[in-house]
Amino acid sequence: MSKKIVLTGGGTGGHVTPNLAMVPRLKELGFSISYIGSYDGIEKKLVTEAGLPYYGISSGKLRRYFSWKNFTDPFRVLKGYREAKKLMKKLAPDVVFSKGGFVSVPVVFAAKKRKIPVVIHESDMTPGLANKLALPKATRVCCNFPETRDTFPEGKAIVTGTPIRPELFQGNADKGAEFLGFNREKPVILVMGGSTGAASVNRAIHEALPTLTKDYQIVHLAGKGKTDPSKDGTPGYAQFEYISKELPDIFALTDLVISRAGANAICEFLALRKPNILIPLSKRASRGDQILNAASFEKSGYSKVIQDEDVTTESLTAAIREVMENREKYVSAMSDFHESDAITMITDMLNGLAERQA
Repeated sequence: MSKKIVLTGGGTGGHVTPNLAMVPRLKELGFSISYIGSYDGIEKKLVTEAGLPYYGISSGKLRRYFSWKNFTDPFRVLKGYREAKKLMKKLAPDVVFSKGGFVSVPVVFAAKKRKIPVVIHESDMTPGLANKLALPKATRVCCNFPETRDTFPEGKAIVTGTPIRPELFQGNADKGAEFLGFNREKPVILVMGGSTGAASVNRAIHEALPTLTKDYQIVHLAGKGKTDPSKDGTPGYAQFEYISKELPDIFALTDLVISRAGANAICEFLALRKPNILIPLSKRASRGDQILNAASFEKSGYSKVIQDEDVTTESLTAAIREVMENREKYVSAMSDFHESDAITMITDMLNGLAERQA
């Protein structure tokens, strides 16, 4: 009889792609895989495209700031918990793996109610609110940073790193250039605003386009609904809301990445040895986890950091020049890092827990 696993996580691409990175290995281990996410989050599109059975539940956001939605979202969360309990009974998984995001909280609670072991992955230096709520229900916690592990009870957390999609290493630069309509002579900058977009980054890139396209070709992943039609047709510039299938080829072509500092994304840049400029979300818009992530990577020599409130056309173009001039220094620092095989470590742990349930 095959082992069964439920994967959960959503809200941004970073809560989904590490889950999908483990799918081939989970299938090798004999797992039947189902995914629980929100009704219409980005996870639904990514998971269904990957061919996995997908189940949507009601999801609400738990905010640290005042919003009228704080009065209605608890009811959505309770509805999600009821739906998750029914799904746990229907799917009867041997183990649950959660990558975080608010949709994962009802799933984790429902699994614990049925005594199903739960493994949580925390990518950032400090746990987000969703994972903080789920942690007491977790059997084990996987994390990126030793500093994170040391905040948990001894023996509960393990440093695994982040599962990186194997296909990211298999890109073809010529195919990337053909897809974008770029040439191979000019350097390529990949700008990633994240699946929900980054207004300050997008604005600075758009303002700097006349200058940047003199020396570079720009591929801009602006986020859902964040592209600027007036920039279509600009020579040496290609913009998209989000890219999945062609991303490995674009990475292969890329000389420099400009991005937010979500832990999953920056771990991918590190694994791919891509010099990068990080613009972390400010504390006004987040709990400050991206600032800590970026500071850690800058200290290690992997990244150049510009704080969100300091982003201007001038600061961005200056940072690009600096990193491009010292590109080999960044590549060398990243080459000294030897990442763990996160996929094997985590899937072996899940397999062990599932077999104990059998």
